[in-house]
Parts: sequence; structure tokens; C-alpha cells
Amino acid sequence: MSDRLVLLGTKGGPAIRPGGPWPTSTLLELGGRMIVVDCGLGVTRGVTDAGLSLKALDLIFVTHLHSDHVLELGPLIHTAWTAGLATPVRLFGPVGLNRYWQSFVQALEFDIEIRILDEGRPDLRALVEVVEFGEGDVLHDGDLSVTALRVDHPPVTECFALRFENRGTSIVFSADTAFFPPLADFARGADILLHEAMLAEGVERLVARTGNGARLREHLMASHSLASEAGTIAARAGVGRLVLNHLIPADDPDIGEADWVEAVRKTWNGPLTIGRDGLVVTDKGEDAP
Repeated sequence: MSDRLVLLGTKGGPAIRPGGPWPTSTLLELGGRMIVVDCGLGVTRGVTDAGLSLKALDLIFVTHLHSDHVLELGPLIHTAWTAGLATPVRLFGPVGLNRYWQSFVQALEFDIEIRILDEGRPDLRALVEVVEFGEGDVLHDGDLSVTALRVDHPPVTECFALRFENRGTSIVFSADTAFFPPLADFARGADILLHEAMLAEGVERLVARTGNGARLREHLMASHSLASEAGTIAARAGVGRLVLNHLIPADDPDIGEADWVEAVRKTWNGPLTIGRDGLVVTDKGEDAP
């Protein structure tokens, strides 16, 4: 299996709208490992649409506990279990992730128990190992290593960029963050930097449509990166390709790919991908969904 990055959901924020993209989730196939990063709504269908069996679920990483990154985590694992998952799954995330998982299996206790008894399934609760991490080394497993960097996503303090490395290939996820210069050192020389991005001109229409007004605007501007700022991080890090993801706004009919390109080209002249659901990115470029 060749290495590839599949953008399953590319929208920033938890709301979904008719015909629009799904919230954040990504599939990373690296060194023969199946890795899911973040689990917003739609992740389960996204993984299967990418051509993978849910029974192959292996490693899951959650960058932080906002709902657009964790809402479908439990359902993803449970659905994989009903599809025949019988091998261990390791789940990595910040402090609080174990509480989420324990609460989920408690809520599904009736279904889990009856399927064990009636269908002869292994105990789902025994298949999942939850590892809560902080900044620094997260995982060393064969040739795969994962490190984390705490980023700036107020008011959430436990939010982490992730760097995946395997035999000379490196992929970095910015997670949700305001412009954060230390991220450039963390992403130094990465083959791909997957960075969140926002367009200021779309924020006013977004807050008007959502209804939270000034308070939502204040959060967005304090907690997320403009597309040009993502370009600055990519340029300082000297990455091979910048992929814009977690787009804000992602479903504004007046904003198209050309607007994102124009914004990021102010600071980044290298290979560039504007994320959209189902897009496959490899070291050779991108393939249409």
C-alpha cells in the first residue's frame, strides 16, 4: 500500500448545511498503517468511501476535544466493531479523551452487551486502548513515530499539532490554531503540512448566517489562522507541500478555490492544495475525489 493522505472532511466547525462539506477528519496511510486523525461527522462513511475496510481500523488520533474533531469517534469504532473488527485499536488524544470513550461505551452498554451475547462478538471495551498525551513524544511503533506540539487555540489549552514520520516521510497536522510561529520549527522539512485556514472576508457572512454575531467573530479571529498565515508557516518550515484544511468558511457560495489560492500566494509560492472532501494527496501531488 502506497502512502497517501485522504481528506475525508475539510470544513471548520461542527455545523453541516445542504450540499456542503463535512467537518474535520483525515485518513493517513503511512508505512502500511491505517491512521485516522480527528473524527468529525462523516468520518465513518469517509473511511469506507476511501476504499478501506473498517475492520482494518488501527490507530486514531484526536487533536483536541471540540465536537467537530471528536463527535463521530465513538460511532466510528462501534460501527467498525459491528462490521467485524476483532483486533485492538489504539486511540490517542488529550486529557479528557478517556472520559469521552468511557461515557460513549456506557451510553451504548445495552447494544454492546446484547451483541456480545447474541452475536458472539468480542467485547468492544476490551479492544480499545486509550492513550492521553501532552506535548512531546506520543508514539514509537516500529518505523512509525508521532510527536505533538501544543498550539494556540483559545480557550482550549489541550490542542496539539501532530507530526507523523516513517522511513523519511513526514506529515504534519497543524490542528486548530491561531498563527503560531513555533509550528514552523515543528514542521521543519515536512513533506506535507496540513494547516487550517480562514478567509477574513468570509467571516462576516459566516457569523451573520450562524447568528452568534460579535462573540463568534471574536473567537474565530483569536483561535484560527488566516490563509496567508498558514502560508507563512509553510514558507518558514520549508515544507514540500502545503494543504489547506479545516476551511473557514468552507461552504460560502461566494468563495471559491481561487480566493484561497490568492490569499495564500501572498506568502507561499510552493506546491499548494486547497482541501476538499475526498481529495487524495500523495508525494506526487493530488488526485480528484
